[in-house]
Amino acid sequence: MKWRQLLQARWQAVSLREQRLLLAAAWLIGLALLWWLALAPALGVLRQADARHQAQDAQLQQMLRLQAQAQALRALPTLDAQEARRALEQSVKALGTAALMTPQMDRLSVSLKGVSAQALAQWLASARQNAHLVPTEAHLRRSAAGIWDGTVVFTLPAQ
Repeated sequence: MKWRQLLQARWQAVSLREQRLLLAAAWLIGLALLWWLALAPALGVLRQADARHQAQDAQLQQMLRLQAQAQALRALPTLDAQEARRALEQSVKALGTAALMTPQMDRLSVSLKGVSAQALAQWLASARQNAHLVPTEAHLRRSAAGIWDGTVVFTLPAQ
């Protein structure tokens, strides 16, 4: 309590003009703190809200497209292991001598040598669409010329 009495005594000793100036300074500091701690951050969030909203809408649209694609893939009829194998063999033939398919029990390993990026992308899309298979493993290397070498492994559906 002593510090409070000291403060009151000091306040009483100051002239009325100085008291008003000190109150005005305290108000000014209080308003500045209110601005820096409460209003400015809120206004910054408000200014960014539209851009964030648009970005989240774009992300939502992308997720909805992916969801529709996944549902379309689920709706496709399933192939048995033999049909999937035959369809993958057909897609590998499209790559010519750059690809060699090797069966390994319930897995099919495709070795690639000197395949362009475009041919690789088309082949993977074909395998996904026609054979209903997606790679379970891929060990690929790209050369400086943009040519791909390596192995892609597919797992056949259960019999």
